[in-house]
Amino acid sequence: MNEVGAVVFDTDGVLLATAGFHAAAWKETFDGCLAEWEPHTREPPRQFDAVREYRELVDGRSRLDGVRAFLTARGIDLPPGTPEDPPGCATVHAVAARKEDVFSAMLRTDGVEAFDEVRPVLLRLRGQAIRCAAVSASRHARSFLDSADLIGLFNAVVDGQDAAALALPGKPDPALFLEAAERIGAAPARAAVVEDALAGVDAGRRGRFHLVVGLNRDDDPQMADALRAHGAHLLLPDLGGLPAALEGRRL
Repeated sequence: MNEVGAVVFDTDGVLLATAGFHAAAWKETFDGCLAEWEPHTREPPRQFDAVREYRELVDGRSRLDGVRAFLTARGIDLPPGTPEDPPGCATVHAVAARKEDVFSAMLRTDGVEAFDEVRPVLLRLRGQAIRCAAVSASRHARSFLDSADLIGLFNAVVDGQDAAALALPGKPDPALFLEAAERIGAAPARAAVVEDALAGVDAGRRGRFHLVVGLNRDDDPQMADALRAHGAHLLLPDLGGLPAALEGRRL
């Protein structure tokens, strides 16, 4: 009998090759607003770092939480605004809407694709009787998974629409992962989380999941150290080694 009987997967960067789009969309959004936010500085504003700041501040978080984290890190104060605010730079909600517009335009141009190993791994886990759920802070996760022809391989999906409806806090709070685990009937102590974002690894650790897998697709030594520091028990370069890792964890 498997010690780990269920896996909760993050979506962006773990299942779908969308993390690069997110990083580019955040950069376009923030860089386009920085001159407006810092109009009186002598030097040009420091542009958004699509590697370091993306990983540390926005990766894995909801759009609103990502905006708030970046603004706090840069010492910029904006009013919260409302969900009805149009895309712009004047409020937190407006910046989040701006990022959504940029990201959506990129996806309309380039489409959504799953990583090559994802489908074979999900099928193998199904053969091992391991239940699987997908989690995302994005409100588009279901449609993205559907367009990548993966939606039918999951026992449950919890996305940004669910988070809003249930008032679930975003990562690094474990609420999304815990909701997904509950929907597939898995106690965290018998489940694994697979994440590529530091906030997501934090969430898996805080949720006391039996196994927190950090995915380091770029084989970046600094990212590997950061994933371990945030609580990853196991690091993998992709999902290919996951079934064997779970198969080896038996009672």
